[in-house]
Order: sequence, then C-alpha cells, then structure tokens
Amino acid sequence: MMFPLNFFLPGRMQSRQLEKLRLLRGDENLEAGEELEKELYQDATECMNLLSQRLGSQKFFFGDSPSSLDAYVFGHLAPILKCKLPNGKLQQHLKSLDNLTDFCSNILLLYFPRDGRENSGEKASPQPDAADFDNVPNKRRKQFLSAVFAFAAMLSYALLTGMVSIQHAHQEALEEPPDPEHIGPHDHEEEGDG
Repeated sequence: MMFPLNFFLPGRMQSRQLEKLRLLRGDENLEAGEELEKELYQDATECMNLLSQRLGSQKFFFGDSPSSLDAYVFGHLAPILKCKLPNGKLQQHLKSLDNLTDFCSNILLLYFPRDGRENSGEKASPQPDAADFDNVPNKRRKQFLSAVFAFAAMLSYALLTGMVSIQHAHQEALEEPPDPEHIGPHDHEEEGDG
C-alpha cells in the first residue's frame, strides 16, 4: 500500500468490515479481537469445506463451463490463495483442499493466462510493478527532490497566506539598546507598581 494511504486506509477498512459483521451477526457489542478472529476462522473453514464438498471432482460448480457462482467463489478464494497474508492459517487450509486450489488454477489459466503461467512454473517476462518503489532508478535523488519541493510548497503557502511574515530591520536598530523615551507610559506604570 502506498505511503499516505497506509496510515488511514487499513483502519477504515477494518471499521467498515467490523460494521458489516455487526449488521450480519446482529451483535452491536461486537469488538475486534482474538475471540472474533477464531469464530470467523471457523466459519471460513466450514464454508471452504462445504464448497469443496459441493465442487467435488467437477471442474466448475455446475458442470464444465463456469457460471456466476464460479466467478463469485473465485473472487473470494483467489485473494486468499494468492496474496501474502499476515496470518496464513486460512491460506494453508485452502491449499489443503486440492479441488478448490485446482478450481482457482483452472480459472486463472482460462481467463488470466499470464498469471496462470507464473503458477505452473513457467516464467513470464519480468515486468516492473508500478507500485514497487524499490526498483526505481535514482531513488534517493527523487526522494530528496520531492522533499525539497514539498518544503518549498509549504513555505510559499505559509508566506502567501500570512501565517509567516518576513520583516526587514535596520542593522543600527538591532545594535542600539531601546531608548527609555520610546517605552510607553504603560510599561513605566507596571515597573512602579511592583
């Protein structure tokens, strides 16, 4: 996830999913935690087991051609199968169900041939990922220039809006001590009262 999004997007996604779970489960006091995670893991493994039983030895759920159910199931199983997850328990369970793993591989090969080749051992031509910032040439220079540009933009905004002002002072005024005559009567009264 890119830099500015990684600070607020995961929290927002978690709160939205927690709200969905509250609506589905009818429990308004539902809080994220280990107990909820265990319950969701059990539900997910049960669902995968039922899908595996329903699929059996068929290539797709309703025969030899894919249906909307196949697309829906693939849409949920493929990210679990392909993404790097912080906790791999669910991914390992899915990989243990050979027919669901083959189901995902069949759809990948049928509709996404480039991605399917990478799984079957054939290497596709390596293409740099747009989000992979580590392979960018002159990375340090671009980071430095970005920081300088951001600083200049912030400084010019502060100057133009009046948040920061620059005043010119004469060198003589800085060297001479303040003249007592220029101090207002307001300042002398405070000294006399103390």
